[in-house]
Amino acid sequence: MSDKKNILIGITSSIASYKIYELIRLYKKNNFNVKVILTPNCLKFISPIIIETLTNNEVYVEQFAPRTNVEHINLVEWADIFVVAPISANTISKFAAGIADNLLTSVFCAYLTTKKPVLLAPAMNNNMYNNPIIQKNLNILKELNCVIIEPATGFLACGSENIGRLEDIELIYHKSLRQLLQNKNNNKIKILITSGGTKEKIDTVRYITNASSGKMGYSIALQAYYKGYDVYLITSVKYDKAPFEKSEVKSADDMLNEIKNHDFDYLIMAAAVCDFRVKNPSNEKLSKKNTGETLNLELVQNPDIVKETAQNKKQNQKIIGFCLADKDIIECAKNKLIDKNLDYIIANDVKTALNTDKNKVTIISKSGKIIDIDLDTKLNIAQKILEVVCD
Repeated sequence: MSDKKNILIGITSSIASYKIYELIRLYKKNNFNVKVILTPNCLKFISPIIIETLTNNEVYVEQFAPRTNVEHINLVEWADIFVVAPISANTISKFAAGIADNLLTSVFCAYLTTKKPVLLAPAMNNNMYNNPIIQKNLNILKELNCVIIEPATGFLACGSENIGRLEDIELIYHKSLRQLLQNKNNNKIKILITSGGTKEKIDTVRYITNASSGKMGYSIALQAYYKGYDVYLITSVKYDKAPFEKSEVKSADDMLNEIKNHDFDYLIMAAAVCDFRVKNPSNEKLSKKNTGETLNLELVQNPDIVKETAQNKKQNQKIIGFCLADKDIIECAKNKLIDKNLDYIIANDVKTALNTDKNKVTIISKSGKIIDIDLDTKLNIAQKILEVVCD
């Protein structure tokens, strides 16, 4: 996914420093090159040996270590993005004032002129974070085009529940990839994505649904976010760590109504919408006492969300549907493409698509072009889908 992009991480002295082990692991898992700079005081919190093992690179600490070249300039030229996490109040103030008294601050001083992306993720006690001087310095850094990943509210080292906790590592990872991989021309293009299987109420505790995990739709949303699009996800699956805006729905009616509330340039309907719902769901829990030996459910058709939306689409809008089948897959997809007036349809097989991290798909355009994408991770499949449909 990364094409071997280079990520330079700076770690300052903080009780949260150990969390960056996981951030490094995420980058390496996804094929990024990683180098790490530690401040001298950071050595009191984490182990350089662990970082060297995770990155397969040496750790940089000393500003004037005996090396052949000028190390801070070499690191600046090597890096495609500079992520400092956690960044302390002390280093925030040094960055804002242009102080270059250690390797990390010297690298930042030189790196800022390159216009390459910088992400800063503060972590500290809430009283320090709310100090007006620290807030002023953060604003200075924002004006210098540094992206500040605001700290979360949670349990702090001092024992209180307050703002100042390092933001979730997975969110830092996602936000850094957006800065690294985005095309800023995409920022004003709105992509609306649906995912997951809808749930149709039987009674207060039971419902009809399907086997969709929502992984394909979520992968598309992530890749669209990385590419810089304005992403909104409508899903039946709960995602606590999604970096983009989202809403959770249950039924097909809920999903349709939510779609109507959003404008879009592209609608990608990856959700598995139940074809039927219970005509008269019960407002109380059904039991054997009030149903007897059998329970008969009368089902009625749900609205055809993608067809209804496509009938009312604007001239500049494109709608992409999905077709899941277990036989005659391509023929089924072609029929749906025409019947629902879609711009593209993505055909996939029941045997490979459900509840897995991998898939293989066929993309069919309304012009008749057919593109086969071989078995791959859903995240990589999502990248290839976007390259085709968002032309």
